[in-house]
Amino acid sequence: MNPQRPRHMLEEINRLAAELGQARLMEVCGTHTVTLFRSGLRSMLPPQVELISGPGCPVCVTSQGYIDAACRLAAHQDVMTCTYGDMVSVPGNVASLETQRAAGAQVKVVYSARDAVRLAVRHPDRKVVFLAVGFETTAPATAAALLEADHLQLRNFFVLTAHKLVVPAMETLLRGGDVPLDGFLCPGHVSVIIGADAYRPIVEQYHKPCVVVGFEPPQMLEGILAILRQLSAGETKLENVYAVAVNESGNTVARRIMERVFRIAPATWRAMGELPDSGLELANEFERYDARVHFGLTIGPDHDPPACRCGEVIQGKAKPIECVLFGDKCTPTLPVGPCMVSSEGTCAAWYKYHREPTPASRPMTTVE
Repeated sequence: MNPQRPRHMLEEINRLAAELGQARLMEVCGTHTVTLFRSGLRSMLPPQVELISGPGCPVCVTSQGYIDAACRLAAHQDVMTCTYGDMVSVPGNVASLETQRAAGAQVKVVYSARDAVRLAVRHPDRKVVFLAVGFETTAPATAAALLEADHLQLRNFFVLTAHKLVVPAMETLLRGGDVPLDGFLCPGHVSVIIGADAYRPIVEQYHKPCVVVGFEPPQMLEGILAILRQLSAGETKLENVYAVAVNESGNTVARRIMERVFRIAPATWRAMGELPDSGLELANEFERYDARVHFGLTIGPDHDPPACRCGEVIQGKAKPIECVLFGDKCTPTLPVGPCMVSSEGTCAAWYKYHREPTPASRPMTTVE
């Protein structure tokens, strides 16, 4: 890219923002949130462009009931629980996977679902359970791991699935009408799998511009500019400025694997309740690998810890700084809610990169 291009884009963004007066854009993906802060891009934008974080952090949208079920499962003496690292510190109602591990539970951090399959092969005396959390980005890897486990005829490998689908959550936010939005920056890595056309219902039914973007600051600028141009022209379109990685139909091989292993089902999202057709459960053919069935697990009700506003943060209804716990009772070292735990969490990003002065009405005990 021409080194002058970002400067020219910023100039046009400032001009269009002045014309529009206000533009409220949601970056759905937690990685986008972190990039905007870490690069300093957010501070370069004019005040008329308000960026709102959405429900794009996989750990943050996982229900409290699922966390509690995972902790109960980890307490079984013959169980080895495998999880991605961000899940370990998420507080449950009475425990976390971290505290369960400190008490002697076999909790293993893995880098892929296939790592969990390998552990099941090496430890035939253990029941190995993989905590399958994430959006369409990680769901194909879980599906591939299940196909491998099936090929190996493993009887000690199980999955506790909490995979979510991005577009139904976006539709839920728009139907609710609580958060006025003018457009979406759509997540690049999810779009690699589902394709840009997956967002067409948002454009056609809800008349909101959608632009698929990658994770480099210049490309995020390009995405913001594309939405502002649409708003200025009175247009609503689906655009893809991440064509180097995303096409219209997505990764057909990955989608085919997902469709074989999973079926679309209702799913419970933190603070958003049960959303129809927003999650993935194991297809009947793979039900014997379902940890809920094998262990008779019940996913209990969802709830946030007292005073925690993570549920509002992931829906764009509140900023982290508006939570009375932020930066005081809730920090990355001692998190209260998942948004402060995950590396993609909005609260963690605000804490690390953007701690604004605290309102006078809310005293702080931390030293900046």
